[in-house]
Amino acid sequence: MTTNYIKLPAILLLEDGTVYHGKAAGKIGTTTGEICFNTGMTGYQEVFTDPSYFGQILVATNSHIGNYGILDDEVESGSIKISGLVCKNFNIAFSRRMSQESIQDYFQKENIVGISDIDTRSLVRHIRDKGAMNAIISSEILDIDELKRKLAEVPSMDGLELSSKVSTAEPYYYGNEDSKTRVAVLDLGVKKNILRNFDHRNIYAKVFPAKTKFEEMEAWGAKGYFISNGPGDPAAMPYAIETVKEILEADKPLFGICLGHQLLAQANDIRTKKMFNGHRGLNHPVKNIIIDHCEVTSQNHGFGVVKEDIEKSDKVEVTHINLNDGSIEGIRVKGKKAFSVQYHPESSPGPHDSRYLFDQFVDMIEN
Repeated sequence: MTTNYIKLPAILLLEDGTVYHGKAAGKIGTTTGEICFNTGMTGYQEVFTDPSYFGQILVATNSHIGNYGILDDEVESGSIKISGLVCKNFNIAFSRRMSQESIQDYFQKENIVGISDIDTRSLVRHIRDKGAMNAIISSEILDIDELKRKLAEVPSMDGLELSSKVSTAEPYYYGNEDSKTRVAVLDLGVKKNILRNFDHRNIYAKVFPAKTKFEEMEAWGAKGYFISNGPGDPAAMPYAIETVKEILEADKPLFGICLGHQLLAQANDIRTKKMFNGHRGLNHPVKNIIIDHCEVTSQNHGFGVVKEDIEKSDKVEVTHINLNDGSIEGIRVKGKKAFSVQYHPESSPGPHDSRYLFDQFVDMIEN
């Protein structure tokens, strides 16, 4: 475990010119991305490895990050997906005996640049008031003007297609191959715990690359289709929208989570929009208005569906709403075996309030 790490100076520069001075965390270097914050009190490793964070600099609101170390099993993908980390205390020493390495060793191995020892409360309030924006972290360039020039070259998340960059390059299988229930997973940045939830329900899944055609998935003999979570702007993914439309036209059971929810909306002529801040945390209250049931949910998204479009639509109906801001958290397609939610029912990290949605999908396939 790294114990003699010397913290070098580092700078965080926001797109609006705001500057924070702190200490280097992880690899010495420079990184850019859209800055966002997550309000979760635990589960930092699952958050780091969530593909939906690809292209984003994460601000951790919990004051201590790294305090319980790193464990190989606590990942949602094969590598860290955040572009960089901002935190108050970057704890190299850790307390959990079963942990395998420190966060500093982990970040150096994964080439992740971060900054610590800044006032994250002030930063979060600033982002909350000013909205999502690009940022740059550097522990090798301390000249503000040079950082501004580099930051000016970073594209906006609005209109950016990223899912094909985190998707699997080749199809792979997950679960019991003797299972009679086969589900085709369109991998736009799927989290491992989603696949575990399918496996726990005796579903044999084949995970396909993001740009796989419907005909190829259908040829495998799938009985149901899952559209995964992932990063980027759903409106910039015509290839995936077309695939969802073809699944609906074939009248196949379909379940979407997060980005999959937004794509199901797009496939039904409902627009999506860039949110001012997005929802990222472990305690977002959501109400299932169909069964009058409330859930505490885990969320991570910077885009959402346009509520006014849904209210005018004769194709879909609302199933879930966010109790904080009234945004749409779930829909189902009228006359089809297709539904989706904006949040993460696999709940890792988070409670198990929403696991019933996987059972609902299985019942839809089998019945």
